[in-house]
Amino acid sequence: MVTELLIKLALTAFFILGLVLNFAGLLTWVERKQSAIMQDRVGANRAIFQIHGWWARPINFVIRKIAGLGLLHPLADALKMMAKEDFIPAQGQRLLHTLAPFVSVFFALVTFAAIPFGDTLNVGGRAINLQIAKMDIGLLYILAMASLGIYGVFLAGVSSGNNYAYLGGVRAAAQMLAYEIAMGVSLLGILIWYGTLELQQMVRLQGGTWFGWIPRWGVFVQPVGFIIFLTAAIAETKRVPFDLPEGESEIIGYFVEYSGMKFGMFFLTDFVETVLVACLATTLFFGGWQVPYLYADGWHLPWGAAARLPHLAVVGLQLASFTFKVAGFLWLQMLIRWTLPRFRFDQLVRLGWKGLFPVSLANIVVTAIVVVALK
Repeated sequence: MVTELLIKLALTAFFILGLVLNFAGLLTWVERKQSAIMQDRVGANRAIFQIHGWWARPINFVIRKIAGLGLLHPLADALKMMAKEDFIPAQGQRLLHTLAPFVSVFFALVTFAAIPFGDTLNVGGRAINLQIAKMDIGLLYILAMASLGIYGVFLAGVSSGNNYAYLGGVRAAAQMLAYEIAMGVSLLGILIWYGTLELQQMVRLQGGTWFGWIPRWGVFVQPVGFIIFLTAAIAETKRVPFDLPEGESEIIGYFVEYSGMKFGMFFLTDFVETVLVACLATTLFFGGWQVPYLYADGWHLPWGAAARLPHLAVVGLQLASFTFKVAGFLWLQMLIRWTLPRFRFDQLVRLGWKGLFPVSLANIVVTAIVVVALK
């Protein structure tokens, strides 16, 4: 029992610290470098330090190579934010102003508890489920926690004693209402098809193939639901083209009165939510940790060939598959962020209420008809 608990804690630390937070931190570099490549620029490459001494030459050589890629910029950002003054405006509400960034990042992180990043790891005769918390209502839990995160944003706007910050908080609340409902309704189609709210079970149901070669992934049965979900989920991250609550070019934003690590927490939350969107899209629509034609005993290819693999190799391939798919969706979100222009606020709300919401309702009706017809 103690061994199982230690393994579970190690896996939790691996997923939250090793994958989620590292991905979120690395995205600050990816955003700079990917945008530079898209705009034919060099990008981040100036953050550097030197170690003095004759013995430090090989170390300095490695540092220069890393700095040339810009990989030290996330570290420089963190040091800069920790060194900055923690400013609270005189007209602000100190308690709520301090609490808001913690609320925002807390609900963004606890959401990952229900996401399965692997199948089952067998250690010493024990089966360890590669999921932080097994929940029968995992999908409902994720939607609930993601919805609560808006309280941190709204509290930041209200508690700052600044009209521009308040406007950013109100925009965030209105945007959440416009897109959270459409996102939830878009997921009802995948729920009807698989008949479960438990995400690990949903991923397992996406195993196998149709017609011997098409993976049973959710995107093939819910393509419309996937497009609606991805659009609404990107809007929930409050990033371009849906960054009206932040509105940096308008000097409007719920964090306009924040500095230091409090601002850093809001900054990190945006990237954590981006990782969450990638994990959800992977889990619900792209088979999660499933690898096409890979089963518990090894490869079974469509033309009849098979190759047995040890259990640890299968688990490693599944973890790699989940990580690769998440990285692909992160790249896609960065591509969208640096490609599309920002919506006006009336366009943003209209798209949510008059565009995505009616289409998501129609998707439910069509899905229900198809499911009933196939029974």
